[in-house]
Amino acid sequence: MQISVNLRQQIAKMCCKSSSMWKCSTSSSGQQQQQQHQQQFVPVTTTRRTQSHGHTQPHEYRNNNYIHNRRQHSLGTICTIAFFVLIAIIQMQSVTGLREGLSGNMQSCANEGEEIQIRDIPNSKCFKCTCQNGFVKCDKSCPSVADCYLIESKSSDNCCRQCKGCMHRGVMYASGAEWSDPEDPCKTFKCIASVVTESTQKCYSQCDDNQLTPPRPGECCPTCQGCKINGQTVAEGQEVVASIDDRCLVCQCSGNKLSCAKKTCPILQCPKSKQKQNPSECCPRCSDSREFRTATGKCIFNAKLYYDKIEFMPDRCTNCTCSNGTSICQRATCPILECAPEFQEDDGCCPRCIVAEVRSECSLEGITYMNNDTWNMGPCRSCRCNAGNIRCSELSCPPIKCRANEEMKIPPGECCPKCLETAGTCTVYGDPHFKTFDGKFFSFQGSCKYLLAADCHGHNFSIRLTNDGRGTRRSSWPKTVTLKLRGLRINLGQKLRVKINGTRVALPYTNYSSNGHGHGHNVSIERLLEGGIMLRTELGLTIEWDGNNFLQVSVPAQYKHHLCGLCGNYNGSGRDDLTGRDGRSHDDNEVGHFANSWKVGGPKSCSRTRENVVAQPTCNKHKTNFYCQPLHESDVFGNCDNRLNPINYIASCSMDVCECPTGTCHCDSFAAYAHECRRLGVELPDWRVATQCPLGSWRRNATLETYAGNSNYGDPTYARFAKGGGSASKARRRKQQQQQRRQQNALQENEYIKKHVPNKFLRPRAPDRTPPPIH
Repeated sequence: MQISVNLRQQIAKMCCKSSSMWKCSTSSSGQQQQQQHQQQFVPVTTTRRTQSHGHTQPHEYRNNNYIHNRRQHSLGTICTIAFFVLIAIIQMQSVTGLREGLSGNMQSCANEGEEIQIRDIPNSKCFKCTCQNGFVKCDKSCPSVADCYLIESKSSDNCCRQCKGCMHRGVMYASGAEWSDPEDPCKTFKCIASVVTESTQKCYSQCDDNQLTPPRPGECCPTCQGCKINGQTVAEGQEVVASIDDRCLVCQCSGNKLSCAKKTCPILQCPKSKQKQNPSECCPRCSDSREFRTATGKCIFNAKLYYDKIEFMPDRCTNCTCSNGTSICQRATCPILECAPEFQEDDGCCPRCIVAEVRSECSLEGITYMNNDTWNMGPCRSCRCNAGNIRCSELSCPPIKCRANEEMKIPPGECCPKCLETAGTCTVYGDPHFKTFDGKFFSFQGSCKYLLAADCHGHNFSIRLTNDGRGTRRSSWPKTVTLKLRGLRINLGQKLRVKINGTRVALPYTNYSSNGHGHGHNVSIERLLEGGIMLRTELGLTIEWDGNNFLQVSVPAQYKHHLCGLCGNYNGSGRDDLTGRDGRSHDDNEVGHFANSWKVGGPKSCSRTRENVVAQPTCNKHKTNFYCQPLHESDVFGNCDNRLNPINYIASCSMDVCECPTGTCHCDSFAAYAHECRRLGVELPDWRVATQCPLGSWRRNATLETYAGNSNYGDPTYARFAKGGGSASKARRRKQQQQQRRQQNALQENEYIKKHVPNKFLRPRAPDRTPPPIH
């Protein structure tokens, strides 16, 4: 480890904080004149010398000598301990600096996928933060320095660690930059970690002379009409390795013209022992990194220091000159060989072909190919028979990074992966809580029938959701899901009952009928191993239903900007998901008005005569803490809280346990959270056993005693204090508070009904049949 001068001085001061009986010093060396132009570059180190001032004393002073030596030994021990403590602190700071990220607790967010501005942290401009899975995720968009051997010391005003650049002819170039000589376009330069490699590229073509186009001004090589090599089409802007036996020979398509050239590999800073060669790449890379603070005008190369204008040879094929702190190196480009590697031999710096018999055919896996025959070896590789030798080209796939709502896939028949937008998912669970296609959470406890999602442009499908109040005043749960698809009506009901056009069917069920216009139903319904059923359609639309209250709708990305309903408009932003049927956007305080605008059917579709969803139920906070505690326990769900924020599921759990007719309503939020964690690729333990929430919870009821002995739940003693005990004054106060709450809820309820519920959904009140008084 290298230690700066300031740190060495601090260490020296710590060691020297004593009397003259113990001294520590550091050796500081200035710049020395050297007789040779080359010297070994050695990192700065720290030295420590001790000196005792005690001399040989007469025999009568042995006692004082003993005390003197003991003091020296104690002070030396203290100094040594202080030294190593400081070294440990420095190492911890170095590790922290290398992470180059943000530390602390992850913050919650609501608008999924949106970029978030962070103003309360230093150097916030260095990070790009977005809302992903309910968490604020920040990434540092810095170029990679993984294969850079010489990294510049990071300054306070820079966001990223940088690979040392190059100075060439008075112009500063970043590491990785490549340019050509304006006067000779075949002469190229490339900067890698303060080393500029100068070489001359060699051109190559496979097409006939009548298809060759001469190079234009500023270009080096001629081009072939049409972007094809070995019969394989090369996409615009794509690169292809012309020969897998010589991966430095690369062709590129531009403007429907293919140009091929070979360049030499750049000279690397690191020694051979620190270089790695990927079999699918042309050139080696450095496998290690060093951070150096060098003197101006001197060059560092392979741990050696060179003065300005000094020439040196890293190997017998390379000549270098130190110029303004940059090593300018020349290396010849090896010729393009037409023979196979087994017919090549080393000729000093480059291989050459051994004279061999020229054949007119090739043989591969028992198949004979004539000269100039081409064939494909898959979507990425194609081959040609060339004078008895098989030469295969291979498409190069550029590195890609997919966004949070995308997944990397290789389309059928193609070579390179692409970022494809994932299907939009809308989830409904519990008393019902909604997560829209764009990730917005809201809760709505209406007990009627609503349009959940529909194709409002092409009118290909519609999904309706019917809720059931289950005898409660303010709560409701999904009861049935109905899909309308091209004349087909599919009803998914409680306890996994399925009806097709009103007739109950057994599972698995398939329908591949056609309507005569090339479109059919192509519907399949099957049971899932983990419980529930899955409905799939030819549109790519899928519906998962657990037979109780969990529902998830998935639609392919082609329906983006085409949907409407309670699941939102699926436009990539959750801010406008509360858009009503009239096109007006509502805020979070107007969820009821938004949801009621998507109500379908008349009053008979509602399970309650009057809706009370505006009044929030009164709930014991200790009760919600008890039942929802497993969502706070990271181990129960396989540490999924590092990937998916449980805050919305904790809120829904707290709401559901307030008015629960079965005693198992908290399990709905657990199941929804576990389902989303599984969808994100988290391996879950058996959370159902850990929380005592078995499949098919609708089949049984539960009480507090069912979970009281489970350590994953909270403190069950809240019930003992809630049921009895306490003074009469506390009971009266509690009764008064409940009465005030009921009055407030009644006022809110009446105001909400007048404001949001259309008159046609209100049943008329029976007339007062009491006769008027007789005067």
